[in-house]
Amino acid sequence: MPKVVAFNGSPNREGNTGFMIRQLFDSLSAEGIDTEMIQLADKKIRGCKACFKCMENANKKCAINDDVNDCIEKMIEADAIVLGTPTYFADVSTEIKALIDRAGLVAKANGELFRRKLGAAVVAVRRAGSVHAFDSINHFFLIGQMIIPGSCYWNMGIGRGQGEVTEDEEGMRTMKVLGENMSWLLKKMD
Repeated sequence: MPKVVAFNGSPNREGNTGFMIRQLFDSLSAEGIDTEMIQLADKKIRGCKACFKCMENANKKCAINDDVNDCIEKMIEADAIVLGTPTYFADVSTEIKALIDRAGLVAKANGELFRRKLGAAVVAVRRAGSVHAFDSINHFFLIGQMIIPGSCYWNMGIGRGQGEVTEDEEGMRTMKVLGENMSWLLKKMD
């Protein structure tokens, strides 16, 4: 059975990013796809030091001793990776940025670990800046030779207060359709 792992990069476990990922998961689960959400708010994550020990060691791990290696292991095991983030100053959260930088370098150091896995960005936004955050995540997927399924709109939802994103009908429909398209593609790849 295909497996999708999502990383909620919001420091607010019950924020709009989590609501959007759960909507996506509902659609995936309806198609028999196994899902798991990792809350980065519960993790100890530092940014990349550009020490390049991952290149020297080539052991599928980052040399920094925190929770990122557990995340990388989950990414390796999954058939699809979802990175979810709120929009902060027109970009991704620091937690997602640290994960992208470190997991991306480890993947490169070990023969493109995420090559041909599916990748999907999920972005919560109050008003503007979400396209840049969406692009930042997709750049990670593209340089990692991953496959990005589409939806009926860019994968974003609008809401400020907790749960307000659920009132964004188009954003919630986008998550549903994204899940349907991911399910279809995962089954074709299986």
